[in-house]
Amino acid sequence: MSPSLSPPKPPWLKIRLATGEVVADVRNMLRQRGLYTVCEEARCPNLGECWAAGTATVMILGGVCTRGCRFCAVETGNPRGWLDPEEPRKVAETAEIGRLRYVVLTSVDRDDLPDLGAGHYAACVRALKERRPGMLVEALTPDFQGREECVRAVVEAGLDVFAHNLETVERLHRRVRDVRATYLQSLKVLEAAGRLRGDLVLKSSLMLGLGETEAEIRQAMADLRAVGVEILTLGQYLSPSSRHLPVHRYLPPSEFDWLKKVAEEEYGFAYCASGPLVRSSYKAAENYLLSRAAKA
Repeated sequence: MSPSLSPPKPPWLKIRLATGEVVADVRNMLRQRGLYTVCEEARCPNLGECWAAGTATVMILGGVCTRGCRFCAVETGNPRGWLDPEEPRKVAETAEIGRLRYVVLTSVDRDDLPDLGAGHYAACVRALKERRPGMLVEALTPDFQGREECVRAVVEAGLDVFAHNLETVERLHRRVRDVRATYLQSLKVLEAAGRLRGDLVLKSSLMLGLGETEAEIRQAMADLRAVGVEILTLGQYLSPSSRHLPVHRYLPPSEFDWLKKVAEEEYGFAYCASGPLVRSSYKAAENYLLSRAAKA
């Protein structure tokens, strides 16, 4: 096998696209408001499950990223300061979709903006909360170049969950991510969010199958817990094309099950969603928050 090619996909990664009445209803209601979700754009295998449970992930700040990570298929370029001033209002209209009770806001990196997009994130969160205070809102943000004032703007907007993905273990970070993203910078962002708002739930994610070792996964778990991360998602990396990083190994479902136990029982994560098809926007934090509310 050529080193530039991924091995053939195993049977447990074959997925069926989501269909059904709930999916159609949510899709139609989003379209009426001019909104598109990452769930659809990325052909997420969990779309049907998440939408049926009331979770959707909305992409803000456009579709052109100023970074060039080697695992990601999003277009790279310079948006030259473009913003949609109507986007907070459009995002807030998801609050009118009765089926939805949890909205994840995520975005590309916007290094071209003076505040790196933090103010726009905050405006979208506030608009959602003003329209429907009881809706749970998660912000899955870029690293904001590690700038604490940007993190502060987002966490003080009233969100329930602050998420930022570590993506991979420290040794592989430089190979997998853009040179402007670093392992320590991502940890710094998560630490700042928790320090600035002590009641905030912190969440992060790792892609597996890029060549990481068990010891390195464990170290990443320990590092995330050290900065206060409570929710972790673990999923299989899938190469978007032959131009992107190849898959080094496909982890079997049993290994993901074992890693979930390691995360929760050995490292103390409150909730870990772990599986070949789990993605960073998967409803792990929703499940945790709802279970926590039920116990209160």
